[in-house]
Amino acid sequence: MSVSEAPLITVLMSVYNAERYVAEAIQSILGQTEGRFEFLIVNDGSRDASGSILDRYAAQDSRIRVIHQENRGLIFSLNRMLDEARAPLVARMDSDDVSRPERFAVQLAYMQANPQIAVLGTNTDELDADGAFFPCSDYHPEHSADIRERLMVASTMCHPSVMMRRDMIRALGGYRAAFRHCEDYDLWLRVSEQHDLHNLRDRLFLYRRSPDQVSEKHILVQAIGAACARFAARERRAGRPDPFEGATELPSLDQIDAVLGTRSVGSGMRLEVIDSIKYSPDAMNGGGLALMKAHLREGGTKDGFWRTAVRMVKFGMLPQALNLSFDLVRY
Repeated sequence: MSVSEAPLITVLMSVYNAERYVAEAIQSILGQTEGRFEFLIVNDGSRDASGSILDRYAAQDSRIRVIHQENRGLIFSLNRMLDEARAPLVARMDSDDVSRPERFAVQLAYMQANPQIAVLGTNTDELDADGAFFPCSDYHPEHSADIRERLMVASTMCHPSVMMRRDMIRALGGYRAAFRHCEDYDLWLRVSEQHDLHNLRDRLFLYRRSPDQVSEKHILVQAIGAACARFAARERRAGRPDPFEGATELPSLDQIDAVLGTRSVGSGMRLEVIDSIKYSPDAMNGGGLALMKAHLREGGTKDGFWRTAVRMVKFGMLPQALNLSFDLVRY
């Protein structure tokens, strides 16, 4: 694609301290069989060699445009790239993942043939932190009705694998600042209320699993945000205002009822969060144990909590396991 030729796709990738993987991620985009794209990359205040790696690739390929900024976070960076994108379709990419060579060609053809679809994801295989390959056997739901139904339980789209219609996403307000670490889930819920989403059965993406990824490090914040996103979706679908519209941050679970003027929403959300994080050692050390203890004090169900205590012992969290076990007996 020449510099003057309008791209069909704008690739959106935010980078923060990703020197270990970012070259491989970039190369997987530059190696696409469909090359009519521009590649926007935000260097979000990286303190490692990421910035120099990005500049080196930009000097070699005119489709790459690097934006260096102070650290503002993923949501700000994605919305900035949505504003600056020149193409009608935007494709997400993360700095530690790999796109298979045919990804853009397959997604572009499907989006052109199905103009009603706003977001198109793919199925995935996985890589570990050292690059070992792990084939996946499960599949995301394919069709919009199934995706819409499943979204009220959990996310059904692999965010860095999606291709989206830029104007539709911007008309919905893009990514919402309050939903840190679950900004994609909140977006899919909002998209699903006005447009169709679809997942290709093709495994066009290699998703990296590592202990350092956001979904592992911020699992508790992510679970709280997801519970809030589902509550907001239920309110919208019931014809009521979105309680978090315009918010820049979400209230804590202890504040939810006071903020919303309700009496039992907070306890229901807390149980949702506990179900999401009760087998995560990071979440237990990061506030999850306190949520479980508060739930027990208020007479909540103990289903699965003994298994959590046993798993804590296996993870070497003996004091936390004893603490939880004491409350399980006490209450």
